[in-house]
Amino acid sequence: MSSPLRILLVSARRDRHARQLLAAFEVQGAQATLASLSSIGIDTDKPSGLAIPGFGDALPDAVCVRTVDGGSFEAVTRRLAVLHGLKALGVPVSNDASAIEICTDKSATSFRLKAAGLPSPWVVCAETREAAEAALDRAGGPMVLKPLFGSQGKGLKLVRDPADLPGPEDVAGGVYYLQRFAARPVGTRWTDYRILVSAGRAVAGMRREAANWITNIKQGATALPMVEPDGELAELAVRAAQAVGADFCGVDLLRDTEGRAQIIEVNSMPAWTGLEQATGLDIAAIRAADLLARLKGDTREPETIASLPRAV
Repeated sequence: MSSPLRILLVSARRDRHARQLLAAFEVQGAQATLASLSSIGIDTDKPSGLAIPGFGDALPDAVCVRTVDGGSFEAVTRRLAVLHGLKALGVPVSNDASAIEICTDKSATSFRLKAAGLPSPWVVCAETREAAEAALDRAGGPMVLKPLFGSQGKGLKLVRDPADLPGPEDVAGGVYYLQRFAARPVGTRWTDYRILVSAGRAVAGMRREAANWITNIKQGATALPMVEPDGELAELAVRAAQAVGADFCGVDLLRDTEGRAQIIEVNSMPAWTGLEQATGLDIAAIRAADLLARLKGDTREPETIASLPRAV
């Protein structure tokens, strides 16, 4: 009898999502060990050059990244170096450090989407207020100022003219990331979409609705089922994942005032509480199954939403 596959589950905390993933791997016959990147050392006296809690001198069969610990620039760089190292040693890493770096940096995401020819609102990212003011003049309408490394809808500001712009000392990292405002209300409500992509397939989707233009679940938006399948949004989400090199990600999209689909952001470490509420799907089971299928060399055929496992 062969030994179970050993999975390193990387998470900053043993939160609900991490616990779901541990259980999902176990149900599917794999052995998952939880560790934070901050706890994994680079030790060149070790056979692999890495000291991974729970693995001794061995390497995992694969790495599943749930979250990366925050910290100083130096600390985060070292932690990502661990992921780079694991990939260099031939260990499948999902998502790998390059995809995480691109998705964490909104300007890098925007650049990759543009290079891939995908529809996304115009973006200017600069380090001076003068450049930000010039972008607003060119826009001829409102833009959204976002923290370059922000998430969950925190720190967003709608700016309509130069007077709305904060000074460099009040902008996260002194970097102005400005994205043309493309959202449109339907009556008094605002809506956008989150499509989850796994192993090159759009496996789940939800509509997010809010009383204002910030539609993140953490900011009070409501997660709702998509009224009907939207093949265009699903295809764009898959292409966005390919553009940033992610094999598991959440892609945020909306339709602008002309009804055109626009990709807003790509999240390489998405939470899935809202998706579970909206769809009833067991996202952790999907995540685990796709990674194990990759290890076994199985081809994951596209599936309909109805055929995927339901949440307990």
